[in-house]
Amino acid sequence: MTVDHLNELLLICSVVLLIAVAAVRLSSRSGLPSLLIYLGIGIAIGQDGLGGVVFDNAELTQLLGYAALVVILAEGGLGTKWKEIKPALPRAALLSTLGVAVSVGVTAAGAHYLAGLEWRQALLIGAVVSSTDAAAVFSVLRSVPLPARLTGILEAESGFNDAPVVILVVAFSAAGPFEHWYVLLWHIALELAIGAAIGIAIGWVGAYCMRHVALPASGLYPIAVMAIAVSAYAAGALAHGSGFLAVYLAAVILGNAKLPHAPATRGFAEGLGWIGQIGMFVLLGLLVTPHKMLDDIAPALVIGLILTIVARPTSVFASLLPFRMPWREKALLSWAGLRGAVPIVLATIPMVSDVPDSERVFNIVFVLVVVFTLIQGPTLPWLARRLRIGASGTAGETADLGIESAPLERLRGHLLSTSIGPTSRMHGVEVGELRMPAGAAVTLVVRDGTSFVPAPTTVLRHGDELLVVATDPVRDAAENRLQAVSQGGKLAGWLGTGGGRPSPSAGGQGPKRHGGTVARRPGAPRDRHPKGHDHR
Repeated sequence: MTVDHLNELLLICSVVLLIAVAAVRLSSRSGLPSLLIYLGIGIAIGQDGLGGVVFDNAELTQLLGYAALVVILAEGGLGTKWKEIKPALPRAALLSTLGVAVSVGVTAAGAHYLAGLEWRQALLIGAVVSSTDAAAVFSVLRSVPLPARLTGILEAESGFNDAPVVILVVAFSAAGPFEHWYVLLWHIALELAIGAAIGIAIGWVGAYCMRHVALPASGLYPIAVMAIAVSAYAAGALAHGSGFLAVYLAAVILGNAKLPHAPATRGFAEGLGWIGQIGMFVLLGLLVTPHKMLDDIAPALVIGLILTIVARPTSVFASLLPFRMPWREKALLSWAGLRGAVPIVLATIPMVSDVPDSERVFNIVFVLVVVFTLIQGPTLPWLARRLRIGASGTAGETADLGIESAPLERLRGHLLSTSIGPTSRMHGVEVGELRMPAGAAVTLVVRDGTSFVPAPTTVLRHGDELLVVATDPVRDAAENRLQAVSQGGKLAGWLGTGGGRPSPSAGGQGPKRHGGTVARRPGAPRDRHPKGHDHR
């Protein structure tokens, strides 16, 4: 490749990215899943489209797809809330193991007896399409107001089930006879255990180091966090474990560890996730040859109906049988098994392994994913409304308070910055009524582009940005207090919101001095600011 070729490649890639970014806006207005637009861009560039680009390198597509999936899983893990997925772990674990086995068996049987495929191709298709797509699930669920318990199940399942599915697809693609089923189950269990152990260990060590090491530039924190997550994948894969499970678990630990510059890290990871999705979908669109897929449309529709109407509901109801869940929630989980680029990437494994009729397997999976993503994604909000399932209560309506933390290692302190969102109950609370712990104080407020030092009687408003200085021992207590007031208002802690009754050390009993300002108890006489305005 010459410099001129590089210049052309950079121009093409930048134009494709800009078109894809504009497509996100179009998909948000029309309800059309963005992945279909990205696939369309790839097809338009390909040999049957306007670009005429001939691309048939399945091995390169598989490698780049794996890399993109690692980034997508890391981004999803960083944005996953532990308190939401913790109660869902047993259900998600069964859906990712027993559910996958049921889905593979039912789908393969339908593909063999109804679509006329040989058993090997039928098993490959059953395994490939049994994996829910992390990118599709993460993007759709964040725009659908589902209860946290269902969101946790779907997010955890999409993060977990890639690992056993990859093992099954590789096993079915291997040359020679299949191993005994119990040997295959042992290999799956061993790889999952190794991947989980490595992911948890690297995530915990990485979180500890990131919390105790002050880097010279804030922009280095997102890079370091993503590098730790990717290293979990590499270490897990090199140890013959599940690298996909390792990266997801490591990212979940890092995302819930209250790291410095956490909002910036999540924003950086989200941007990388978008690049991974766009690149993966466009590349898959390039790989496909539309005029060769005409004969595979009918089998794909038959198998897709079996998967959506029979296999997925059977796997959900069988896996969740030990748990008490309303049938409406199980029905929604059955319909929310979204497929995306992951099954298409996995369909390249048989092509790389030279499995007979592997190109037909790829075409069937491609058509199935496109058609049923077009059906399931836009109809999921409608089905949730019909089943009367949605987030309820003020907890779902109150926006989380994003708190940015910058460590001051030499001073043994932290700078916390946060913005008061449109639904935060911190609106109308006076600075003194925050009752920050001793060793923490609100030192600056930015309102309508103007910054000022607040008085104890300054009333906070929607849109305000706060700068809080906290000593190292009370850093977590200060952040927890801000979160509690944002969710429960000025009486958080006194009336049971956001924890128990504040202790004296937390600033809940009597006046406490915080960096030169005096906080008062709720109901105490208001101090009058001697000079200037109180910025109400």
